[in-house]
Amino acid sequence: MTPGFEATTAGITVTVQVFYLADKSEPENGHYVWAYHVSIANHSPQIVQLLARSWTITNAHGRVQYVHGEGVVGETPRLEPGEVFEYTSGTPLATSSGFMCGKYHMLAVTDGTEFDIEIPTFSLDSPHQNTLRH
Repeated sequence: MTPGFEATTAGITVTVQVFYLADKSEPENGHYVWAYHVSIANHSPQIVQLLARSWTITNAHGRVQYVHGEGVVGETPRLEPGEVFEYTSGTPLATSSGFMCGKYHMLAVTDGTEFDIEIPTFSLDSPHQNTLRH
């Protein structure tokens, strides 16, 4: 299993594992694709619901793309205390590496409070990236 990236906010832990998809990538055409598997674990005492997500995706040339939308993979999961929601998604880049970070916009179901939780910054690495030796 690949190492994960993890962040905890308000008792909710987000863990991300990243996989380079060589079979979907075309390095000779500047097309690189990654999948990322996200686990959202509710360790808080309240029922929460994921309403939306906001991503910042940066490629190796510093080009930034912002993505905002309702839910994740077509769902707005509701998590009881102790429950975990998992999903897999992906992203293409025009460079052989980059990174992503973001926030999930959440609702505390019991009192109607909205709050954000951090998605950990994670790197998008491929075997084609340029590495510098010092």
